[in-house]
Amino acid sequence: MKITNVCCIGAGYVGGPTMAVIAQKCPHIKVTVVDLNTDRIAKWNDEDVNNIPVYEPGLSDIVKESRGRNLFFSTEVDKAIDEAQLIFISVNTPTKTYGTGKGMAADLKYIELCARQIARVAKDDKIVVEKSTLPVRTAEAIKNILDHTGNGVQFQILSNPEFLAEGTAVQDLLSPDRVLIGGDTTKEGQEAIQALVDVYANWVPKERILTTNVWSSELSKLTANAFLAQRVSSINAISELCEKTGADVNEVGKAIGMDSRIGPKFLKASVGFGGSCFQKDILNLVYISKSFGLNEVADYWEQVIIMNNHQKRRFSKNIVTTLYNTVADKKIAFLGWAFKKDTNDTRESAAIYIADDLIFEKANIAVYDPKVEFEQVISDLSYLETRTKEKNNKYIASYQDPYEACKDAHAIAVLTEWDEFKEYDWKKIYDNMLKPAFIFDGRNILDAAKLRKIGFQYQAIGS
Repeated sequence: MKITNVCCIGAGYVGGPTMAVIAQKCPHIKVTVVDLNTDRIAKWNDEDVNNIPVYEPGLSDIVKESRGRNLFFSTEVDKAIDEAQLIFISVNTPTKTYGTGKGMAADLKYIELCARQIARVAKDDKIVVEKSTLPVRTAEAIKNILDHTGNGVQFQILSNPEFLAEGTAVQDLLSPDRVLIGGDTTKEGQEAIQALVDVYANWVPKERILTTNVWSSELSKLTANAFLAQRVSSINAISELCEKTGADVNEVGKAIGMDSRIGPKFLKASVGFGGSCFQKDILNLVYISKSFGLNEVADYWEQVIIMNNHQKRRFSKNIVTTLYNTVADKKIAFLGWAFKKDTNDTRESAAIYIADDLIFEKANIAVYDPKVEFEQVISDLSYLETRTKEKNNKYIASYQDPYEACKDAHAIAVLTEWDEFKEYDWKKIYDNMLKPAFIFDGRNILDAAKLRKIGFQYQAIGS
């Protein structure tokens, strides 16, 4: 089958960028991204491409090139499903907050709703592609729904997990390490796999396109994120030992990273990982393992999450302890709220939990992040349900200027590794802070010697 019309259900952090790149690289394919969120679609269609809802370096230029030519954003979900030969499902799969599996299992209600909508609308054969990160054997559930439509339509279900790192998503899409496609071993399944392979082959070298059975593809995504998160928790565990022994975690990380068997990536000690994937996918892995009675496997992976939560708690506790065991009515400036640089995504950001701990101690939080609005900051804190929105508003404020955020502060907490933080006039910031002036570098990005020379009492993770 030669694909000429593609639909993606879900215009979020995965669906929007992925479809924009497919549209750019495949001008012969019509690509329609649909979502029921009218505000989100309106932003994707905004005349000023700088206002699109997902911030990724280079993304706005790609959207500008393809939008209106062969890339379209719409709320007409049924129409797009009806016209498409290939349908990506790229909707949210958050961790369940209710019922069986609460706090661990993935909530698949949006996936099921998509499957039922496709089954209701489709009049001819379709290829349905799982793009969302899903538990193993979810494809089986989707196929079971689609195969019982009773209208004779044939569906092939593929797994095509994303391996994007937010902040570098465009580059990851343009030049991926690998594209993974899983499907049935039947003749029809292999034909569906080949149809999707042919789409990616417009710009991805064929040796980087891997094909597997659908179960291997689903599990590979969870495992990849688990391995990366494990490295973060491992170096963070060592960072605490470094602080007690006088070792420097940066030096330790560099030394072990030069071992070719280990490599240097994901060995930077920090206040902890965040984002939409790592924690969710590990918890999913834990839940799946427990459901098969593999308790030792579940315990092993759960420890990665335990270590990550511990790192955040001890960071906020260290701020309180250092500031003479009280931060009540003290101003703490947060540099960064996004979970990492070059993205406006705040999901599971360490900053949320550090702020929550410090507000519990009655600190006043002043936030500066170049890409995160105050409404998002309040929404993130309110989601924790620790206190009312009104109480959160009492203790937290957002600034457009980092120098104003730091003015009259007792301490600064660096919580996102934005490059611009390294270029600030730190002497000016120091002069306008209360003394002694503290910096708690949760991302290990600032020049310690320079800051101490200015007069800061500077602390970084693991040093």
